[in-house]
Amino acid sequence: MHVKDKVVVVTGGASGIGEALCRRFAQAGAKGVVVADVNEAGATHVAKGIKGSLPFKCDVRKEADITGLVRFTEEKFGPIDLFCSNAGILAIGGYEVSNEEWQRIWEINVLAHIFVARAVIPGMIARGGGGFIVTASAAGLLSQIGSIPYSVTKHAAVGLAESLAITYGDQGIKVFALCPQAVRTAMTEDTGGGVAAVDGMMEPDQLVDAVLESLEKEEFLILPHPEVKQYMQRKTADYDRWLSGMRRLQTRSLTGAPLKKD
Repeated sequence: MHVKDKVVVVTGGASGIGEALCRRFAQAGAKGVVVADVNEAGATHVAKGIKGSLPFKCDVRKEADITGLVRFTEEKFGPIDLFCSNAGILAIGGYEVSNEEWQRIWEINVLAHIFVARAVIPGMIARGGGGFIVTASAAGLLSQIGSIPYSVTKHAAVGLAESLAITYGDQGIKVFALCPQAVRTAMTEDTGGGVAAVDGMMEPDQLVDAVLESLEKEEFLILPHPEVKQYMQRKTADYDRWLSGMRRLQTRSLTGAPLKKD
């Protein structure tokens, strides 16, 4: 799937991965790019620097905001060809994380993708097809040491993307699951990426290279860090051994010992 002459929407577009996606899609010749974010000032700033783009304030936790975003895009540019459901948050901790924070991360990291699917997939099918990127994480394929809520919601996001690909793939809907490890964004600024940075911290612009390549190849899994595929294979080959290795990695992170791959 190429983005040239396509109408593209990116949520979480005011910074980090979302901003990099907006800029690269425009550079690749997109017909129009909508920079959507709950941070209206940030979205406006990004859009001003990208020719052929417009900002839109959108709280992805609200289905009405998602439907409003779709309607705005269609009025300004026409039918949406590619929707990047990219907004996401991190919550540090385990079962002790508050119910309110669990609800918030669930709504942003999972439910928002469902709102997007409802809003765009029927129209895409009627027009003969379209693209849908779900920004998940390598944590959705492996795990996230230090954050049970992030691990759970990103696993759910990957499962949702898989189900959409299975259910609507034969109707022209190309679904992609973007699953990076640590990327230098506001989310990782305080944590330094944690154990997810064991293979290094990636810049958003590097990640976008992998996105465009996978879009062209129409590969479901977008893995900016290719090592993740090997980790997945080790996990499925011997689950108990993988769990033991993850516990060792957790211990190193808690004791401050140098992180290394097993």
